Amino acid sequence: MAPSAMSRWTRSLSEARPVSYWLDDPGRPDPEPALTGAETCDLLVVGGGYSGLWTALLAKERDPARDVVLVEGREVGWAASGRNGGFCAASLTHGLPNGLTRWPDEIHTLEELGARNLDAIEETVARHSIDCDFERTGEIDVATEPHQARELRDWYEETDRRGLAGGVEFLDADAVREQVNSPTFRAGLWDRRGVAMLHPARLAWGLKRACLDLGVRVYEHTPALTLRPYGAGMAVRTPYGAVRARAVALGTNVFPSLVRRVRAYTVPVYDYALMTEPLTDGQLASVGWRNRQGLGDSANQFHYFRLSADNRILWGGYDAVYPYGGRVRAEYDDRPETYAKLAAHFFTCFPQLEGVRFTHAWGGAIDTCSRFSAFFGTAHAGRVAYAAGYTGLGVGATRFGAEVMLDLLAGERTERTELEMVRRKPLPFPPEPFAWTGIALTKWSLARADARGGRRNLWLRTMDRLGLGFDS
Repeated sequence: MAPSAMSRWTRSLSEARPVSYWLDDPGRPDPEPALTGAETCDLLVVGGGYSGLWTALLAKERDPARDVVLVEGREVGWAASGRNGGFCAASLTHGLPNGLTRWPDEIHTLEELGARNLDAIEETVARHSIDCDFERTGEIDVATEPHQARELRDWYEETDRRGLAGGVEFLDADAVREQVNSPTFRAGLWDRRGVAMLHPARLAWGLKRACLDLGVRVYEHTPALTLRPYGAGMAVRTPYGAVRARAVALGTNVFPSLVRRVRAYTVPVYDYALMTEPLTDGQLASVGWRNRQGLGDSANQFHYFRLSADNRILWGGYDAVYPYGGRVRAEYDDRPETYAKLAAHFFTCFPQLEGVRFTHAWGGAIDTCSRFSAFFGTAHAGRVAYAAGYTGLGVGATRFGAEVMLDLLAGERTERTELEMVRRKPLPFPPEPFAWTGIALTKWSLARADARGGRRNLWLRTMDRLGLGFDS
């Protein structure tokens, strides 16, 4: 890339604020007061992201008499729930290819449960009047290289044979560019019903309001410090008090679990995104995008992009950064070298938008596990449940995870708890330096595969055989 081109594109970042566009909202609600003193309840939910919010809300909807407390270390929605791209997918398995590889015997059930879960999210948003710009526009996976176009067509034909292609349409180069005009697009798969777009922070804030309306006691700026048995229940200590509960649901995801043995199953990966200024009518017309779908390209190092309600383009992904030692630190949230790379990629995809400025540039940690989709479990004789490992697709799947946690705490055998996906854990990550070395080697191999027509090297083929293959 010529230095002059890079400097031209990075000028588009000169006024970008290092904060999530979604959280930079004048409608952001004030936090609830911190917990001071002692509380008792039937169910304590730890974590004020989607996972915890859905758990608290569904617990009250299942049993309005249940006494529920939720504690959040900072403010509701401040972390991954307020920093993501706002893609709310039906998939519970981080995409159909990952689910089909890992749970082929249950994939039809998993797809049905995922579709019902997305329908239930849409219904909840309407019933509680959550103003989160919910649009069920679907998503297009786009090919930008010849081998990706062949792979998309082959995958569409395979899923069609298996009866799994419902609502999905294959688009050739002309058809996909008719939807969204980029000279880089060669083909696409449009999932018309399986993905919705939304404002992620407003979803979290709306769920918080719904919880409060149903009687959940929410305490913000209240980190949970310790978890231990207390009589027939559990006790959680906080900086200025404590909560005694009959049961505890942990929705802490990327942050260290209060159940120590769970920590080895997840590592943090840092993801970054840009948001443009609102497009003019002429700029929007040059891109097309009349159906407002979410988009993601088919490379191993992929981009995701979408329109906001005020016609900005969110552009994220590509770099997935694992910090040595797996530490979650605020200084990793801002990475100018990644922002510059993303800006260059943006204008390669949409050269007709040269001159557009970015107003926000941000990043943050998501939790991933070795199977790239959520896992579940209990501790302390069934009095504690947890769900983690959503790997960036938690906007929708966390509601399913909340249902699973509530089923497990109730000791119920349900369609969810009988799933192999729920009953089995992923492989844990090794200690350092092996974790960092393995992740770095995998990233290098994936980038090499992108540059070599999709050909996977010995390392990736070995990971595939071990059930650790990663395609996105």
